[in-house]
Amino acid sequence: MTTRMGSLDRRMFLRGAIAAAVTASMATACSSPSSNTDKGGPKGDKSAKNPFGVAKNSKVEAAIFDGGYGTDYVGFVNTVIGKQISGVKVDVKPVVDIAPELQPRFVGGNPPDLIDNSGEDQIGFLGILDQLETLDDVLEANNYEGTKIADTIYAGVKNPGTYNGKFVALNYVMTVYGVWYSQSLFEANGWTAPKTWDEAYELGKKAKEKGKYLFVHGKEAATYYQTLLIESAIKEGGDEVRLSLEKLEADSWSHPAVQGVLKVMEKMVKEKMFVPGGSGTQFQKAQAIWSNDQKALLYPTGGWIENEMKDATKADFKMTGIPSMTLTADSKMPYEAVHAAAGEPFIVPKQAKNSAGGKEVLRAMLSKEAAANFSKTKLAPTIVKGTVPADGYGSSALVSQSKMLEAAGENIFTFNFVGAYGINTDMLVPWNSFLGGDLDAKGLTSALQKISDKIREDDSIEKFEVS
Repeated sequence: MTTRMGSLDRRMFLRGAIAAAVTASMATACSSPSSNTDKGGPKGDKSAKNPFGVAKNSKVEAAIFDGGYGTDYVGFVNTVIGKQISGVKVDVKPVVDIAPELQPRFVGGNPPDLIDNSGEDQIGFLGILDQLETLDDVLEANNYEGTKIADTIYAGVKNPGTYNGKFVALNYVMTVYGVWYSQSLFEANGWTAPKTWDEAYELGKKAKEKGKYLFVHGKEAATYYQTLLIESAIKEGGDEVRLSLEKLEADSWSHPAVQGVLKVMEKMVKEKMFVPGGSGTQFQKAQAIWSNDQKALLYPTGGWIENEMKDATKADFKMTGIPSMTLTADSKMPYEAVHAAAGEPFIVPKQAKNSAGGKEVLRAMLSKEAAANFSKTKLAPTIVKGTVPADGYGSSALVSQSKMLEAAGENIFTFNFVGAYGINTDMLVPWNSFLGGDLDAKGLTSALQKISDKIREDDSIEKFEVS
């Protein structure tokens, strides 16, 4: 992870419901596996506690991407899985380069029982689609507390792992996007977090009275404001905005909802509500201007921000997130609607020696005890609802993420075209110019549209279906 935009592209790419359509070619070598006479491995008797028929005392090989979350959270399963099925042991194997290391095992017909298919070198899902177990039965099973798993998870979490109508990847972690601020700073000044762009503008004027700014940006993260723009525009105009942008339509960036938000941003830039010099500032240094120096009041980003800036955040900052602002009172989606996406896609190969065990590990991970352990140790929510306590294990940021997800209900959305087509780097150029005051809203619109048009008109680029 050499630059922030590399990681942002990766987040959006790996967590998107359509990302694999772009990366499918990575796994063409996996299309013809050898036969495996031991397919599925030993079987046990199916029961309420053992819905997949895992054999007692069997081992489950789990190849887990060793990235930002580490692998210990999967190893934690060993503390709970034995309560359901005697003697089952999970053997966790950390892997960084997923495709180079595991593709040969698909070809050889001996893949691991469970894989966290994440990271830069993930295996393209479409290339191995027919070799993966469908996971609908995991969600239909009861968790370790006796409740149907499908009733315990957030809305829409099946979508990112469904390809050609097959649900084959269970994404475990929820990434919540929003606008972040210091609750302690706001309380000290009597400020209220904005719900609308007009309120944000008025807050910007109050910030200037205190010698502060409303926003800050760093050169590698200028497109965080594009994400904020798209979020607010989707909330204002509804699905037609999302679909237009995802389909790279000829006038997508000129949609009234997009332009409405962009005009407010332009006014903020002209009235110098952004910390100057951001286009020449490394993104983490820019973020520290917000989190440590408190020269800026608001910052749009994802829930990873607390962990990322833990060494550069002012004491008693009380980092808190809110959903993106709405443009008008007549927005198609409510203010509480939130941009969130499930990530860390887990798959179970059909040819695995213990595919039933792979599914059982997922069931264990979806228990309240295991999900709570993840949130406590990683300060991030899983797809399992109600596993973060009121105090968020001491993390105000985690508390606010849980509250946002709960308040959103069914109004959780995401979009994938930027990461899927790898156009974030191109978009950084006009966004840095715009936020620096060197390009107006009309010029930014034209630049972004040209980038979308170029992808749409290039027949050599595989396009994904949007729904």
